[in-house]
Amino acid sequence: MAKAPVLTPQAEDFPRWYQDVINKAELADNGPVRGTMVIRPYGYGLWERMQAELDTRIKAAGARNAYFPLLIPQSYLAKEAEHVEGFAPELAVVTHGGGKQLEEPAVVRPTSETIINEYFAKWVQSYRDLPLLINQWANVVRWEMRPRVFLRTTEFLWQEGHTAHASYEDARDFAALIHTDVYADVMTNILGIDVVLGRKTPSERFAGAINTLTLEAMMGDGKALQMGTSHELGQNFARAFDTRFLGRDGERELVWQTSWGASTRMVGGLIMSHGDDNGLRVPPRLAAVQAVVLAIKGDEAVLARVREIGAQLAAAGVRVEVDDRTDVPFGRRAVDWELKGVPVRVEVGPRDLEAGTAMLARRIPGGKEPVAIDALPSVVPTALEEDQETLLRQSRERRESRTFDVRTIEEAAEAAKSGNWARLPWSEVGAEGEKRLAEDAATVRCLVAEDGSVPVSDDAPGTLAVVGRSY
Repeated sequence: MAKAPVLTPQAEDFPRWYQDVINKAELADNGPVRGTMVIRPYGYGLWERMQAELDTRIKAAGARNAYFPLLIPQSYLAKEAEHVEGFAPELAVVTHGGGKQLEEPAVVRPTSETIINEYFAKWVQSYRDLPLLINQWANVVRWEMRPRVFLRTTEFLWQEGHTAHASYEDARDFAALIHTDVYADVMTNILGIDVVLGRKTPSERFAGAINTLTLEAMMGDGKALQMGTSHELGQNFARAFDTRFLGRDGERELVWQTSWGASTRMVGGLIMSHGDDNGLRVPPRLAAVQAVVLAIKGDEAVLARVREIGAQLAAAGVRVEVDDRTDVPFGRRAVDWELKGVPVRVEVGPRDLEAGTAMLARRIPGGKEPVAIDALPSVVPTALEEDQETLLRQSRERRESRTFDVRTIEEAAEAAKSGNWARLPWSEVGAEGEKRLAEDAATVRCLVAEDGSVPVSDDAPGTLAVVGRSY
C-alpha cells in the first residue's frame, strides 16, 4: 500500500495544501478567538526577517519609527466620512473598561490615519516641520468574515507609514518612492516574488485616499494577492483634522499626506508563491536559516565535524544551524527541514568523513550531490545566490505564461475563472465592467500602462486593467 503524502498535493486541493504547510512546517496555529492566529517561532522568524528588510529601507527613505495607541476614540473615525464608511463593517469597538461603560466607545486600531492626524495637527506648525515622516510597527484588528491564516485574519501584524508634506507633488513622489524603493525592492530582491506595480481603480482605493499604488503577485494557483499598498491621501484627513502649516508666503495651508503598509500577509504570499508538494521553499536572502548541517549518526567524529562545518559556514557569512539531534531519526529530521524550506542541507555521516565529502541537498532546485567538505564555505554561498535567482525567475515565468491579453470583459472573466490573469484596455471595463466581473468573482487587480509602468492617472491613454481572482 502506497504511503500517504505528508502534504495534500497542490493539484488536488490548493487551499488544503496551504493549511497543511502552515501546520506541518510549524508556522502558525489558529487563535482561540475566531480569525486570530498564533504565530509560531519558525513563522515569526520569517516575519522578523521581512521586518528587518522593510525597516532598513523605510529608514533609508527618511521615515522614523514611532508608536501610537491601540485604542482610538470613536469620534476620531467619524471625522473623515469616507474613511469611517469604508471601515465600519470591520471595526471592533470597546464599550466597557474597568467594569464600567466608557463615556466614549474606543475603536481597536484598524489603521491609524485618524489618531496620527490628531497629533500631526499638534506637531506641524510651519513649513520647517515638513516633511514629517513617521512609521509604526504594530498590530491592527479588522473583523474578518472569511479568515485564513496569514492571508486574512482578524488581528494581524504590519507596518504603517504616515507622512505630511508641503505640496501635492512632494506627497505623490514619496508615495511612489515607498512603492518602488521599499516594497518592490523587498518583494522582488528579498522574497523572490515577481510583482506587478500599478494603481488601484477608484472603487478599489483605500478609504479616504485619492490614489492607491499596489503590488500584485500571482500565487501558485493563479490567484492574485495584494502584497502591499502606498496611498496618496491628498488633503482629506488634513481637512478633517485641520492639519495646517504656515507656508513660506505667510499663509496657513493644509498639508498633503500619504500612508502605506505591508503586513504578515507577506508570509502567506511567500508560502503560496514558492511552496511545492514537499513544503516551503524559502528564498535564501530571506531565510533565517540558510543552511542546516545534519549529523546522520551520533558518532563523535561526525558530531565534531558537523559543528566545525557549521562554524566554517558561519564565518563565510551563511546563517547556519547545526542539527546534531541524533536521538531523532535522520529521515524525520531531513523531512522536517525540507518542509520548512531551508535552502541548503549539508548531511554528514561516517562514510562521508571517510571520503572527505558531505552530501549537499538544495531545496529550491531539488537534488543532492557530494561536495568536498573543504569546498563548502565557497560552494554554499554560490548555491544560495543561484537559488535566489531561480525563485524569482520561476515566479516571473508563472505570471507571464498565465497572463493573457484579451479584448472583452467576458474573455477576462473566463481567463480569471481558469486560474489565469487577463489584460485588457481599461476603457473597455470602467465602473460598470467591474460590477460585471464581480459576478464571476473576478476583480481589476490594478491598472498598468502599456509598457508595464504605473499610469499617471486612471484615464491615461493606453491604460490596461489587470484582471484576476484574488485572495
